[in-house]
Amino acid sequence: MMSSPIPHQQTIAAVATAVAPGQGGIAVVRLSGPAAEVVGRSVVSIPGQQLWASHCVLYGHVMDESGKERIDEVLVLLMKGPRSFTGEDVVEIHCHGGLMAVQRVLERVLAQPHVRRALPGEFSQRAVLNGRLDLTQAEAISELVAARSRRAAQLAMTGVDGGIQRRITSLRERLLDQLSELEARVDFEEDLPPLDGAELLVELQRVRRELEQLVEDAKRGDVLRQGLQVALVGRPNVGKSSLLNRLSRRERAIVTDLPGTTRDVLESEIVLEGVPITLVDTAGIRATQDALEQLGIDRSHQALAAADVAVLVFDLSLGWTSEDAALLAQIPDDLPRLLVGNKADLQPASMAASLGNQVDGKTVDVMLSALTGQGEEALIEAVLKTCGASEAQGLVVALNQRQQDLAATAAIALSRSQEAAEHQLPWDFWTIDLRQAISSLGEITGEEITEAVLDRIFSRFCIGK
Repeated sequence: MMSSPIPHQQTIAAVATAVAPGQGGIAVVRLSGPAAEVVGRSVVSIPGQQLWASHCVLYGHVMDESGKERIDEVLVLLMKGPRSFTGEDVVEIHCHGGLMAVQRVLERVLAQPHVRRALPGEFSQRAVLNGRLDLTQAEAISELVAARSRRAAQLAMTGVDGGIQRRITSLRERLLDQLSELEARVDFEEDLPPLDGAELLVELQRVRRELEQLVEDAKRGDVLRQGLQVALVGRPNVGKSSLLNRLSRRERAIVTDLPGTTRDVLESEIVLEGVPITLVDTAGIRATQDALEQLGIDRSHQALAAADVAVLVFDLSLGWTSEDAALLAQIPDDLPRLLVGNKADLQPASMAASLGNQVDGKTVDVMLSALTGQGEEALIEAVLKTCGASEAQGLVVALNQRQQDLAATAAIALSRSQEAAEHQLPWDFWTIDLRQAISSLGEITGEEITEAVLDRIFSRFCIGK
């Protein structure tokens, strides 16, 4: 009786491209594993004298089980391992996009012996296990796929190119050098010259500070990856919707619009200066007996609670009113806010030209006209500065959340070497924390990581990647 192949010897298959009706003319069904070529030959009929050679494109048709009906007209690409993404034999079937064609092709593939549907991220996981990618590169590929802005994609490409791996490996090797010196003293101290503890401590703290800087940079990079939520708050007719439309209409910014009702929360996803931003036009917040209106107000409160910054818009032509003050009081104290005076086109130019104007005793952060666009650039600059997003523009490398946590753990372990030095502890006490720091950095690159942890990491990837 033939035994079942171990998981990483099985052949897996999945759709490797986004699939939606009418969205994209081509879809790719990817296979990886020892049976990939056999399955490809079984499913695709290749006419003429075309040869199944590695890294050559073949033309043919995917046939049904009977071999009589053509399911789709396709191109087939065979990539023999190890010269493939996963390091295994890989076959890609390039079929027509849409739903039915690609679904039928995938069904034919999965109906073959020894083929199963790929788990999320399983192709990338095999690439890591087979040494084709390190873990940081695989994670960066996932971030590139999910990037919502050009800057986020650029940061992800740094990881794909090995920028994170090189930085972390360099720091880890510096720690390994120090650990080897310490362990030598633990075992052979009488036979070796004395170790300069002060110099050792200086080097460990240098690495710690570099790790802490990486963590701080990564937090700024999170803004580019995850984006910001900006809540627009204001009385009816002060121009919130006009402002939302003004910002969303910019060719460099608009991504999608999600329409709602006048009593609901309206959202628009845009990109400003490389930062993904969800603008939320909240329903008017006020006391009401109308159950439907109250539902919209409750959603507005939820939007405020989830926002990164609140933009309170008021009508400059009417000045600051008690209703504006009541709205300001309902913004959570810990939420950054901007006071924006709209309809500056109705005010004297001298009043609307500068920031920090006093209107009825209130300092206005930005004066603008949603109608003409006057003051728009100042508003964008103020929003990004208030959220800290403007500081992310110069980033070259940015760790993801998992990598941040491990880098922070390593930095904390290294900080304990300061205590060891102050208490003049023996060298073997120093090695405990140093090993933990080295292990944490090894987890970032995948050099010291269990398969269970890998499974958890790649389970967050999309299917087909």
